[in-house]
Amino acid sequence: MDIYKILMELNINYEEIEHKAIYTAEEALQEDIANKIDGIGCKNLFVKSKDRYYLIFIKAEKRADLKAIAHLVNEAKLSFASEEELKDILDLTIGSVTPLGLVNDKNNLVTLLIDKELANEKVLAHPNINTKTVSMQLSDLIKLVQHIKHQYILF
Repeated sequence: MDIYKILMELNINYEEIEHKAIYTAEEALQEDIANKIDGIGCKNLFVKSKDRYYLIFIKAEKRADLKAIAHLVNEAKLSFASEEELKDILDLTIGSVTPLGLVNDKNNLVTLLIDKELANEKVLAHPNINTKTVSMQLSDLIKLVQHIKHQYILF
């Protein structure tokens, strides 16, 4: 699914920049992406439980406590999903994980877990490719997530 068509269809305002391929939140910090486009740099972690997948979307400088997050979503344990699962479910590769990839989750397997500190903020995310970054209001990202009928949890 074309992410740009959906953004246009939903009248979501966004800014975009192009840059060299960025694979980690640390590389984004080194490239100073957050100072080249308005928004908060975010980290994306694709994890799974025994039965479900989650995409954790948090501030780049934060550390994700998988035990605490597992407890929050009533799971015994969370672990990182494989590269194959990432490709099969979100049609993404390592280094391009993004909540915008949920548009590719045809079977609605993934729940988005959003850091509540991002509420009322502009956030930065890859538009399903790691050589671009888009900036949009978190409320618009949630609007997109709801449009594609995915669940999300602010934590």
